[in-house]
Amino acid sequence: MSSEPNPPDKVLLAIASEQRRIILRTLEFADEEAMEMDALADRVAEALRNTDRADSEHRKRVRTALHHVHLPKLEACGMVVRDPETNRIRNATGDLGQELLTVLESYETQV
Repeated sequence: MSSEPNPPDKVLLAIASEQRRIILRTLEFADEEAMEMDALADRVAEALRNTDRADSEHRKRVRTALHHVHLPKLEACGMVVRDPETNRIRNATGDLGQELLTVLESYETQV
């Protein structure tokens, strides 16, 4: 992973999606440094459904979107790191990403 900061446009594009913001928040507040893909998909599915348990079809759709869309976009701008051997994902957001997520979170609670 590069030590250079991410360009603001890439970071803004990455966090434009509610699902990607949920992914980053879930990873940020996880008990462990990295989460397994299935556990992350379950947590994101529950957050999107706003319930304690999401049904299996919804979890499957969320997991597919995570794998094919959201995690690759977050990886491309260095906001998450995925270990292909263990299939574990960790947050690598950086200062700019964290600041923007904080601003968006305060805005979302006001709306």
